[in-house]
Amino acid sequence: QVKVVESGGGSVQTGGSLMLYCAATGVTYSTNCMGWFRQAPGKEREGVASIDDDGVTSYADSVKGRFTISHANGKNTLYLQMNSLKVEDTATYYCTGGETCKDYWGKGTLVTISP
Repeated sequence: QVKVVESGGGSVQTGGSLMLYCAATGVTYSTNCMGWFRQAPGKEREGVASIDDDGVTSYADSVKGRFTISHANGKNTLYLQMNSLKVEDTATYYCTGGETCKDYWGKGTLVTISP
């Protein structure tokens, strides 16, 4: 069974930065895309960024140029560097992974951006 642990969430002011971390253990997928989703209060969950086994990344238009996804440690450790944060980035951020990038999910870490 895959276990996912996220950390790094918190509260910062507009324009600040945060780094999110995710460690997944027990991963047995032959390919393991990993990514970050987020859900803001009252809104639908949305994809933020993903990275595949070859290091190819994909970003939502809303975060391009501000967020950087990366992986390490056999590719089951995931990072999300978030810069130039905006109030609209406030959400719970979920680490995901698997062959579809959505086969397993973490419990989420809260990011709050104040004006």
